Amino acid sequence: MSSPAEFYNSLPPISKAYGTICFLATAAYSLGIYNPMWLALNYKLVFSHFQVWRLFTNFFFLGPFSINFGIRLLMIARYSVQLEKGPFDRRPADFLWMMIFGAFSLLIISVPFESFFLGISMVFMLLYVWSREFPNAQINIYGLVTLKAFYLPWAMLGMDVIFGSPLMPNLLGILAGHLYYFLTVLHPLSTGKNILKTPNWVHKIVTRWGITYRPTGQAVQPDRSTGGAFRGRSYRLNG
Repeated sequence: MSSPAEFYNSLPPISKAYGTICFLATAAYSLGIYNPMWLALNYKLVFSHFQVWRLFTNFFFLGPFSINFGIRLLMIARYSVQLEKGPFDRRPADFLWMMIFGAFSLLIISVPFESFFLGISMVFMLLYVWSREFPNAQINIYGLVTLKAFYLPWAMLGMDVIFGSPLMPNLLGILAGHLYYFLTVLHPLSTGKNILKTPNWVHKIVTRWGITYRPTGQAVQPDRSTGGAFRGRSYRLNG
């Protein structure tokens, strides 16, 4: 069994960075170093006081240390890591672009709901994309029920209903995740055209970070024999 340090060092770079920043943000808050509202998304302050950092920092606060915080951090450690090591293996630019597009989508669709922090929504977006990439994976929830990964986001949503947690952050994440998956997988499967290719400037950022990667950008070709409604890039949900 690997040590915690070995496990941490084995994590892929982008998931590791995101999870680490989220942990440090909560740790700093718990130590009284800052007020989390300094990070909160507030469009009035963004546009009237040019506090543009709020468009980014709101994604890094998952709440105070709690069971819910632990669950969200574990979701990053499992589902985001499996995405980056699996379908996005050696494609950090594409993975980073997925998170950038997800963040941009969440900033837009959350406007009517006045969401101050979108970190939980980002985590749920990652979970949703993972569930579409690994739809047949068997997931056991608290030892009570086993279901296919395709249904996991909705099961987690139901658990939040039971425990009285707000639903809107999760729903926003599902919506952003489905938008990304539709534009990068379902639409290309139907048309043969990828309209959401990773921009060159994202590849340049990753190159500057010194991460070895394999640029992609080719459209995903449709598989006429299976259809695309319930399949990942390499997996199909069987009945």
